[in-house]
Amino acid sequence: MSTATAAARPKAPGAPAKKRKLSWPVVLLLIAGALALFSAVGMATGNHSLTSSGQITAALSAAVPIGMAGLGGLWSERAGVVNIGLEGMMVAGTFCGAWAGYLVNPWVGLLAGMAGGALGGLLHAVITVTVGVDHIVSGVGINLLIPGICAYVNRIYYKDYVSVGAGANQSPPADPLPYITIPGLSPWLEGIEKHHWFFVSDVAGVLGGMVTNISVVVVLAAALIVVSYFALWRTVFGLRLRSCGENPTAAESLGVNVYKYKYLAVIASGAFAGLGGAYLSLVAAHFYKDGQTNGRGFIGLAAMIFGNWMPGGLSMGAGLFGFTDSLQLRDPQSVHVLLLTVSIAMAILALWQLYRRKYTATVISLVVAGGLGAWYALTDEVQRPLIVATPYVITLVVLSLASQRLRMPKADGQIYRKGEGK
Repeated sequence: MSTATAAARPKAPGAPAKKRKLSWPVVLLLIAGALALFSAVGMATGNHSLTSSGQITAALSAAVPIGMAGLGGLWSERAGVVNIGLEGMMVAGTFCGAWAGYLVNPWVGLLAGMAGGALGGLLHAVITVTVGVDHIVSGVGINLLIPGICAYVNRIYYKDYVSVGAGANQSPPADPLPYITIPGLSPWLEGIEKHHWFFVSDVAGVLGGMVTNISVVVVLAAALIVVSYFALWRTVFGLRLRSCGENPTAAESLGVNVYKYKYLAVIASGAFAGLGGAYLSLVAAHFYKDGQTNGRGFIGLAAMIFGNWMPGGLSMGAGLFGFTDSLQLRDPQSVHVLLLTVSIAMAILALWQLYRRKYTATVISLVVAGGLGAWYALTDEVQRPLIVATPYVITLVVLSLASQRLRMPKADGQIYRKGEGK
């Protein structure tokens, strides 16, 4: 049969439509469009804080723990093990990182945080892979067990220090890790940003935020995402690991040690989550404190799902959630301006849905756009509790919008037993 004949054949009734993948030119065009929208809103309102270098630096900082938790989930679930225990593994990273950072130095603290998270991953692997317990049950247990142990040990180990006045749930501070600023480039971009030229200054602000006062852990986290892509998609090791998450029985028939790869993936998953936790206690706060992760392990899991179990999508999801999370640290007026920006974006989306003749989606987009526009017009600022809740609301909204385009590993969450396919 010729290619033309095959292409001309109509689709079978009920056959699923082929999903289009976003190419890099399209992604870059969308980013440019978003920056143009931010710039136009900034010109209209006189508030350019959403694309300022300070906002971008804060967003990158907030994206690191979310991205590392998401990367941990990516490794684990690509091997077929659901890991909702990322939150508990992050807590282990915050405690071990602060403990070693205080006793030795922050570099050792990073390694200790990864080791603490890896131990949590090992526990999850033993329970799920070897014992065969349901993955969700194991993850919930880890999320309850590890934070309780860390809080208990913290109150005992630092009892003398706590009595001085640091509070009953805070450890002594560790030394800070270095920050990076590219000389020459950073001041030049800052100068362009201050002119508030349309689009150009916004691009300068975004780029300036990436080269000014950046923690070395941010660079390390970005490198780990890139390395993970090449390790999982460009090596034989990665092919075998991913085969365990797609069809472990077939992988076993080809000589793959499924247990080994699942163990390696889940332990690496815990190590990445532990690094995200160590970042919180060594860079963001310089000490351990109960509740320090504040649900970022779950948001990281949402970022991974938003990214369709791919490193590139995970990075975009972590950046989005990090951006919204960092807004609570900035000027409250930034969130108020964001309402107008999102309102215009939803109106544009409504026009696109109308063009595609998706009338229900058009109506929903118009209602959301009108509601946000009215909220902006009738208020002067957004209340603080709503700003704090923004990352969690965005998490729910993004997951609900992206749910139709997700494709998880086929054997993700399934209990595997060696030789079951024989």
